[in-house]
Amino acid sequence: MSLIVMKFGGSSVGTPERMQRVAKRIIERQQEGHRIVVVVSAMGDTTDDLIDQSKLLNPNPPAREMDMLLTTGEQISIALLSMTIHQLGGKATSYTGWQAGFITDDNHGKARIQDIRPERIFKALAQDQIVVVAGFQAMSADGEITTLGRGGSDTTAVALAAAIKADLCEIYTDVDGIYSTDPRVVKCARKINEISYDEMLELAHLGAAVLHPRAVEYAKHNNVCLVVRSSFTYNEGTFVKEEAVMEQGVVVRGIAFDKNVARISILGVEDVPGVLANVFGALAQNGIDVDIIVQSGVSVGKADFSFTVSASDKDKAIQVIESVRDAVPYRETSSEDGLVKISIVGAGMVSNPGVAATMFQAISELGVSIKMVSTSEIKVSCVIAAEPLQDVVRALHTAYGLDTEEQVFVGGPQDRRE
Repeated sequence: MSLIVMKFGGSSVGTPERMQRVAKRIIERQQEGHRIVVVVSAMGDTTDDLIDQSKLLNPNPPAREMDMLLTTGEQISIALLSMTIHQLGGKATSYTGWQAGFITDDNHGKARIQDIRPERIFKALAQDQIVVVAGFQAMSADGEITTLGRGGSDTTAVALAAAIKADLCEIYTDVDGIYSTDPRVVKCARKINEISYDEMLELAHLGAAVLHPRAVEYAKHNNVCLVVRSSFTYNEGTFVKEEAVMEQGVVVRGIAFDKNVARISILGVEDVPGVLANVFGALAQNGIDVDIIVQSGVSVGKADFSFTVSASDKDKAIQVIESVRDAVPYRETSSEDGLVKISIVGAGMVSNPGVAATMFQAISELGVSIKMVSTSEIKVSCVIAAEPLQDVVRALHTAYGLDTEEQVFVGGPQDRRE
């Protein structure tokens, strides 16, 4: 008898009708002879609605209280789903994250899992119960309720699968698997049957919203057998594994994009050792992630350099830079919003010259300027203006031979990554 973790996102349980469909699917899996643990997100737009309500009362609420508020969304989902399973003749027990044994650090809003103690889950499974666990939430060692940040429900599912040594972790969403790009942008996107952990991790980091990077990291580290499939169809999904079968002639596997990008430039910086360490050390201490970094040529002992951050971190990053001006003298700073990062990913890129040139050519033919470039063995990223994004995605998709004649079925609004 195999042990399966099934994770359902917000759109999959967003209405009573969808909740009933999910419950039927869970019972079907159990009737096939499997032991089932379910991880579920908050229904539909519940989390967004709670955030909006909080901002009406306090534009800058304490992080602890936000965790107290946001965890209620998943608690509603697990209770309603368990009730629905009972109504359909099944047996289910629901647990909050802390009841399921998730222990984290005390970093509210972005907590990291430190331990999982799944004794109650094993006890319920031994009684032939379907176990329904709230994603996205946990408890710190000193008893504080915490949330895992963006991608938290995916992370809950994969980490739990690793902890209970599940045979399979299924991530149910609103499309049939991982596609060569967002099928809402390219209707003829190619479905990927298998993809490696490394390729999926790059796509997730670069903006693909189907899986969160932390979930993929857990899967890779613990060798969790992971599959992404639709909650609206019974089609085969995409398997994420250590080594994936490469399609012949397909060098680029996927195209991802990130709309949450801002560029910051520091101009006229003294070209002396330690400058970059001081700037980026201060940003790191303030929890600001830096992505692409470019330094221009040195002139008269001065250098200019630019880097990208999340658009939501831009103002905070500028404040941090201004706070270290005594240690790092510079002439001025500038920033730019309205940018996106578009990336191509594929393990076959390392042995195929000309892949980057094809990307640059396709973008230039649309009359779009490339502002920054970053590369690795399996990806190339370009920062461009946001307005032509969809045209650029479609052009790249065609340029790399990824178009198909099939139209992708999308079952509902894209799952939020919480």
